[in-house]
Order: sequence, then structure tokens, then C-alpha cells
Amino acid sequence: MSTPRAGELADEPTETVAGVAGAAADQAVEQADDVAVTGDEDAERPTVRPGLSPSRANDFQQCPLLFRYRVVDRLPEPASPAAARGTLVHSVLERLFDLPAAQRTLTAARAMVPEQWRSLRERAPQYDELFGDESEEAVWLAGAGDLLGTYFTLEDPTRLEPESRELAVRLDLPDGPQLRGIVDRVDVAPNGWVRIVDYKTGRSPRAGFEGHALFQMRFYAYVLWRTRGVLARALQLEYLADGQVIRHEPTEAEMTTLEARVRSLWASVQHAARTDTWQPRPSALCEWCSFSALCPAFGGTPPPVDDDAVERATGVRPDRP
Repeated sequence: MSTPRAGELADEPTETVAGVAGAAADQAVEQADDVAVTGDEDAERPTVRPGLSPSRANDFQQCPLLFRYRVVDRLPEPASPAAARGTLVHSVLERLFDLPAAQRTLTAARAMVPEQWRSLRERAPQYDELFGDESEEAVWLAGAGDLLGTYFTLEDPTRLEPESRELAVRLDLPDGPQLRGIVDRVDVAPNGWVRIVDYKTGRSPRAGFEGHALFQMRFYAYVLWRTRGVLARALQLEYLADGQVIRHEPTEAEMTTLEARVRSLWASVQHAARTDTWQPRPSALCEWCSFSALCPAFGGTPPPVDDDAVERATGVRPDRP
């Protein structure tokens, strides 16, 4: 699957409620992929400069109250099989490239699964509660192996030598937030061309609805462009659940539009912070939200907001009498 080359970041077409419901599970998996392996993109919070990652930008656009709970209140969320599998598959694909090129086989990748799963469980004990018995866990692990099998139909890792894997990127946007995120893989060709690659363990979006994923990739391309002085030649999203690939060639015009969009979004975040109006935005995605019990749309009551936490997260304090 490929997307048309475009000079602007157009909004995605409006989708029916039924369509959104059908895609909601995949978006939940995609959000898990966005923070796979190294954890939350916002975990290392700066002491002075508030920041914004693609995941959190999408949170605010999806639901400002969700953004508040994750970024301002930093409320814990339960582990899920989808999130854990995304983390596990990313971990294996990162370490696959530690092997000599000739040894990067599907057999080797699948052999890494049990060891990487043990390592992840040691680092995140909450994963121990995901499965009722060993047979359920075994089926889940086999599913991770299947996703790795799909990866090998999309690329030949014996022919790749990534420049970076799980690369933490940061950029202080003048008069704006710190932009930050984690790039799954950066490839640099001998002629200097840069390719940014992201693995997704969910299914690919339907044609015409790639904007959510491409926003993330353009975001990374923008940060690398500003920090390295080189605009990526290609953005590549690899969907391991259905074996589809989205490729896109970014342009400088898109980077200008991306910056304007991020600045506009950040202005909306700061307005919500100043006015203490973190409005819920009900949608089909609410079924997968961890915070429904605290959401007014479902009869819940948000906890009091900590003004200091608001300032740390957004750079402004609520306007209070």
C-alpha cells in the first residue's frame, strides 16, 4: 500500500461511527507500538521544558481529557496483551540487528522471543498478570512469532545495516514545546539518503485514512530534519498484522505545514491548561480507554487537577480567581 505524495497535511475524511469502531482496536495496538521497548516517550520528563510526542499529540486530538490523564496527572494504566506484544516484537526486531547479517533469520528471531519475554517481565512485573495459564500465554507467544514471520515477508534484514534503532529524538521548538519521540529505525544509504522506518503490530489503515500514522512519521522527519539538516528521503510504515507497507516521500512544504500544525495544537493544549477545560470527546475509541470510570461522559468525576503538574506538563498554570 502506498500513499499519494502531498504537499500539505490534510485532515482525514470523516469516517462513520461503524468504521471507527472497526478500527479502534487497531488504533489501540498502534498506540502501544508508539511507546514500545523503551517505554513511554514522555517518561524522561524535562525539568523545565514541556514536551510533546506524536502519541500525546494524537491523544489531545482524540480527547483532551485523555491527554490530561496521561500527561498532566500521569495516571497508571493496566497492561494489555496488545501493548505487551507490541513491546515484545519491537524488542526482538531491535536486537535482531545485533546479529551478524547472515544470522538474521526468522528462526533466529523466533528463538529470541522467550528470552526477550522473560526480560520484559523482569522489567515490568505487571505482565505476570496478563494470562490465566501457561497455555494462554503460549498461544499469545505464538502470535508474536507470527508477526515476526510477516516481517520477514516485507524485508530482508540480512541486507540492511541500520544507522540507528530505537532512537530517542528531541528538538526544542522555538517558542513552543520540546518535540520528542522514539524512532524504531533509521537507515542511511551510502549516498546519504535517509529512511525512517516504523513497525506496527496492528493492521494497516484503510485507503484514505493514513493521516494518523503519517502524522507520526512526518513528526519524526521534522525533528531529524531540524537536528541533522537532512530531510528523510522516505518514510516507511510496516504493518505486521496484515503484511502491508505504507511508503511516503516527505517534502519541505510538508515540514512547514507540520510545524504550523504542531504549534496550533500546542496553543490548544495551553488554552485547555489555562482555562482548566480538559473536555472529554466521546467516540468509539472510548471502549478501549483505561479512564472511563473518571470520565464525565460515562458518569465519572475527574480528580482535582494539580496546578503544579499542569505547569510542568504544559508550561502554563490554570487561571484561577
